Amino acid sequence: MIRSRIKQQHYLRAINVTRFFEGDDVPCHIEEGLFLGSLGAATNKDALNSKNITHILTVADSLPPSYPNDFVYEVIGVADRNDTNLSQYFNKCFNFIDEAKRQGGGVLVHCFVGRSRSVTIVVAYLMKRHGMRVSEALAHVKSKRPQAGPNSGFISQLQDFEKSLQGTSS
Repeated sequence: MIRSRIKQQHYLRAINVTRFFEGDDVPCHIEEGLFLGSLGAATNKDALNSKNITHILTVADSLPPSYPNDFVYEVIGVADRNDTNLSQYFNKCFNFIDEAKRQGGGVLVHCFVGRSRSVTIVVAYLMKRHGMRVSEALAHVKSKRPQAGPNSGFISQLQDFEKSLQGTSS
């Protein structure tokens, strides 16, 4: 009975996810060489190629690369939970993004829905590379991807990151 109910929940979730991704399969352009999106965008090979995306940064657990022979991948296997320490991966992610740009390509940063984990990485990148505050970087990302909304734990990590970039301690 319980196993059947769990299978049913997984099936219904898969149907809902499929419906969601049908309308969210194009990477959102954040800045030159930097794109943000969902799993739907990460599996849309035509869109990836048309935007000169050469690198894919996956910020999610249990999402293997869709095209391992066609793109350079970095996978940060983390859950979208308030207690997940995503900030420990910031520099690794920044280096991956910078390397894609240095090579003349583009990078898609994505998680499952493209709302929390991947948004946190992109916001932190904009803060680090352009001296933006959390509020500015998040507003910029939301102007390109309105559904962007890091969970409260990730917002706290971004606020701490902002303080560290400003050289303040409180």
